[in-house]
Amino acid sequence: MRRALVVGIDYYAHIGPLAGCVNDAHAVKAMLDRHADGSPNFGARLMVSTGPQDVFERSELKEAVRQLFADDSEVALFYFAGHGYIETTGGYLCAGDCRTGDDGLALSEVMTLANESEARNKIIMLDSCYSGALGDHPINRSVSEISEGMTILTVSTPLKRMEAACSRGC
Repeated sequence: MRRALVVGIDYYAHIGPLAGCVNDAHAVKAMLDRHADGSPNFGARLMVSTGPQDVFERSELKEAVRQLFADDSEVALFYFAGHGYIETTGGYLCAGDCRTGDDGLALSEVMTLANESEARNKIIMLDSCYSGALGDHPINRSVSEISEGMTILTVSTPLKRMEAACSRGC
């Protein structure tokens, strides 16, 4: 079995909105749902936030990630498009209820759930600022914690120089 969790967040209750994350999530889900011949591919769950009526909390995002990596599927794929945040303790994915960034889902938690998963192939795709911090050890940044069968694709580095770009709408 192939499973996917596809998340796109444009609307945030307490921090600046984004544009395009929900559209990207829909496009990724559509691509994953079917093979070129139309046969079923992934069983993909879609979580999106476009306005105040569909904001989901950090706890809901974490539970969805936990469920994705909870079994021994052939492939477990996690895609996230939304705000990211970084500080000295590590990086975070911002759920719709984030107020400060560090109250989001810690990248270290995502890595723990994926590394401990019995899924044969684990794929994590992050389209958020600072997503390049995924896999970094929280204390020793020169060490990555990536288990066998893990693939990580990120659109950003974990570096501070990203702060200027992110202040304009990361």
